[in-house]
Amino acid sequence: MAVEAPEQLQANPLLRIVSDLNRERTAEVPFPPGLNDFSVARTFQFVRDPLPVLLPAYHRFGPVFSVRVFHGRVVMMLGPEANHYITVSHASNFLWREGSFGDLIPLLGDGLLTIDGAYHRRARRIMLPAFHRERIAAAVDTMVAETLRALDGWQPGQIVDVYHWARELALRIAMKALFGLDPDEDGAGRRAAVDFERALSFYGTDFALRILRGPRTPWRRMLEARRTLDRIIYGEIERRRREPDPSRTDVMSMLLDARDEDGSTLSDTEVRDQVMTLLFAGHDTTTSTVAFLLYELARHPAALAKVLAEQDRVLPGGRRPTAAELTGEALPELEMALEETLRLYPAAWVGPRKAVESFEFAGCTVPAGAYVNYSSWASHRLPDVWPEPEAFVPERFTPEAKARLPKGAYIPFGGGSRTCIGMRFGQQEIRTIATLLLQRHHLELFPGRTMTVRQMPTLSPREPLEMIVRERGIPAGLA
Repeated sequence: MAVEAPEQLQANPLLRIVSDLNRERTAEVPFPPGLNDFSVARTFQFVRDPLPVLLPAYHRFGPVFSVRVFHGRVVMMLGPEANHYITVSHASNFLWREGSFGDLIPLLGDGLLTIDGAYHRRARRIMLPAFHRERIAAAVDTMVAETLRALDGWQPGQIVDVYHWARELALRIAMKALFGLDPDEDGAGRRAAVDFERALSFYGTDFALRILRGPRTPWRRMLEARRTLDRIIYGEIERRRREPDPSRTDVMSMLLDARDEDGSTLSDTEVRDQVMTLLFAGHDTTTSTVAFLLYELARHPAALAKVLAEQDRVLPGGRRPTAAELTGEALPELEMALEETLRLYPAAWVGPRKAVESFEFAGCTVPAGAYVNYSSWASHRLPDVWPEPEAFVPERFTPEAKARLPKGAYIPFGGGSRTCIGMRFGQQEIRTIATLLLQRHHLELFPGRTMTVRQMPTLSPREPLEMIVRERGIPAGLA
């Protein structure tokens, strides 16, 4: 049975502001108490670093409160119960498309991040086989080869911007594993990588610049980059439909062949939108998590020593890991360090939604049409849930400790039926990169070096994350 594509949203920012103000004015029930006065200082603080706004508000108002940001009120819901309410128990009362995720539509189109309801369920059903365990294992060879290539040439004493290095590496892996394009060729692969970065940079600009339209604006540059990407992607889709190759294992090729339960397939536009969404979600989040993991291990020698001892035990002589060994079960110390990194720095730091109907939570009403956000970044730093929340303590994620966590306490990948579809792929990629790097090298922070975090569009270091390469000794199996 055919499922209708979603209606397109209003892209004019001024009309959206007017609509938001009118919706607030006509709300049927009161908004929760909170920081409801207009404040330029608070708005800029929220944009630059929201935690100093969110955490004090949580302690003052409780798990649900309002915050006026820019022109309108946003309802924030923090803590395990709130996270579970939005992502699992009452997920049907919240729309993704009409929350802030709708801002991604001009670049990504109607992918998993920007669609709801039956259209989303159909797309996810068709795409799930591409992320089964055996498919992810098949991509490990690409991850290993690209990581070793990226490590070639590193020398002791060299200074590396770890975030920039990981970003280039993750984009190469994504180009090969998702699109099946070679970023070394002077053709589609290289052009797609360059224009994807150009387009994505729009979402890292200040909000005031993002609402501008017209020539020479970030908006126009993003649309120009998207047009170039579309020519490349649709050209690949047309070529692969004309010349099918069963041996191809990249995600785009699998989506072209995939069928729903009724035999229906994805259209060219649907394939384009889904692969672009996967590229955005996987490339950005993997990059950030690799950088934050290496940063925290460099700051905590005891945790690093446990990871290295585990490597020597599981992969003696620096042997290259197999896909089966790059799992949480085989490398539990690395897995705990990774999970603690995701607690402190969940790349998708906020879950923006829009309420379908009015509801009540924790004694407060929330009107229909209100923007409602949960924040894993803030919820993961609540001291009543996580003792010493700012500390890096991988032992929080031993099997026994994880079993004691309340539902909704730990949600770096969302929850419920909309848990990130590429979660396993991303985790496998991070484990691969970290394992191969640490088999060869130590990374050392400059004395006194601190890091600040930016959150647009995903969490990442605000400044270059430069670290010093120290030699661990090149194992024979990787030489």
